[in-house]
Amino acid sequence: MARGEAPTTVEAPFDDVTVGVANAVRELEEVTGRRLLDEAGRLIRPARQGEGVDAYVSTSSAGGGLQMLVMGVVRSMTAESAQRAALGAGAIVMDTICSNDRRLLYQQIQRIRQLRPDMILLAGGIDGGTVTHVAKLAELVRAARPTARLGTGYRLPLVYAGNRQAREVVREILNGLVDIHEVENVRPVLEVENLGPARDAIHELFMEHVMAQAPGYDKLKTMTDAPIMPTPGAVGKLVEVVAREKGISVLGVDIGGATTDVFSVFQGKFNRTVSANLGMSYSVGNVLTSAGFDNVARWSWVDLPAVEVRNRVKNKIIRPTTIPHLLEDLVIEQALAREALRLSLEQHKEFATTLKGVQIRRTVADAFAQTSSGQTLVNMMELDLIIGSGGVLSHAPRREQAALMMIDAFEPLGVTQLAVDSIFMMPHLGVLGEIAPEAAMEVFWRDCLVPIGAVVAPAGRVKTGRLLLKARVERDDGSVEELDLVGGELVRVELREGMHARLTLQPARGLNVGEGRGRRCERRVWGGKVGIVFDGRGRPIQLPMDAAQRRQKLLQWAQAIGAFGQ
Repeated sequence: MARGEAPTTVEAPFDDVTVGVANAVRELEEVTGRRLLDEAGRLIRPARQGEGVDAYVSTSSAGGGLQMLVMGVVRSMTAESAQRAALGAGAIVMDTICSNDRRLLYQQIQRIRQLRPDMILLAGGIDGGTVTHVAKLAELVRAARPTARLGTGYRLPLVYAGNRQAREVVREILNGLVDIHEVENVRPVLEVENLGPARDAIHELFMEHVMAQAPGYDKLKTMTDAPIMPTPGAVGKLVEVVAREKGISVLGVDIGGATTDVFSVFQGKFNRTVSANLGMSYSVGNVLTSAGFDNVARWSWVDLPAVEVRNRVKNKIIRPTTIPHLLEDLVIEQALAREALRLSLEQHKEFATTLKGVQIRRTVADAFAQTSSGQTLVNMMELDLIIGSGGVLSHAPRREQAALMMIDAFEPLGVTQLAVDSIFMMPHLGVLGEIAPEAAMEVFWRDCLVPIGAVVAPAGRVKTGRLLLKARVERDDGSVEELDLVGGELVRVELREGMHARLTLQPARGLNVGEGRGRRCERRVWGGKVGIVFDGRGRPIQLPMDAAQRRQKLLQWAQAIGAFGQ
């Protein structure tokens, strides 16, 4: 029905998060004309004629979200499984300490002391396996005697999700030092990953211990009809539900000021990663450093001297909350966004893998092919839907710009749908799904998600000027359009929002659009603001080496889909 927004009141002079909540609700009252708060400022419940609500749910990222330290025996096995559990629960993993990371004992102890996390997740060993390695990790915690980041007078929560046989030993070593919560092992056997119990325990403890330190949290807890969720955890939940309900592979990205979160569901497996230093305001300097100046500059079609580009980025570092007011600034910001998204996806691919350390039955041919366990689950040819959110994508002056940023950064293959979260509503719908799943999904598809359209990109060796594929677009209204895609071109075909079309694609020999090399492919797609983009630029995208030619080509591509100019 409506949306209200108010600045947070977590800090002085209010020191009470519920004041901000009441301010946002009052805005809703003005928009809807419905009375929601009583004279004392409390929600009127249950709903009755013309006033009140039936339920109130909340997500929270107050205090910078949940910051965790993860500990495991082997980095590529139990430690990685523990990391996946923490990230899936909406945490920022500050560091991962394991028996085989190359730091000396005193360095590990020093690191645990410095971090001051909100919570520790300790995992290691399969059930029934050796106990000594897990005991050594517990000894490190004992020697470090870590203290929590927020609040005093309570012990740091530690979730133990390792070898069952080591529980007694861990209890003895850490007795009285931390608040231990035991859950099922994240890797009970090498072939199985069991993240649910650890993820649930982290959620629960975050709300009980960490969020309880936020001023006014106790009052907020009494208002809600479902447990309060960390904001990224709620987004992840929604991405999981969308993938499961539609039976599709989904990639979601939230590019913020300080971090970029990537969520994915491939082969039914959910993964989330946080690129903690890749953001568009507070971390924008780190994006430039990590990507390298040349990688950022290659996406800019404005002819500015290198020193001028650097100075504009430095201005953004000095004043991180400003938004571009000149076209040149917008082009540079969107170039930085492409690199932040590209680097975040690379990190996500490294983390979203099949289980490592698992014995795989192989044929002689496999043995010679040197295939190993731990391969990435992220397959761009399998990907059905990309959802972008965060200011630079959701509030781009034109939807075509958001589409081009996602295509350039993620380089999807085959046929992929594109959408953006209109006003960052996904966390709210993720937690609403706990009490009203049907309503949450309806609002998600009808109001939250803004369909941009689809992108068609053949995989294989692309030569400029050569025919890549022949396409036939049959719209629901009976109109038909045919086109030939040539190497080095971007072509846009209109398909309005709410409309569907059947694509018949015949790739050239050696190219693949989803059914194999040279094989004809048929797909049904939905439209949006941009329609259907046919991308013949190759993978990776082939940019001219000469700077002037590259700028000309970038502008030509941007204009071809309506991102800039006519």
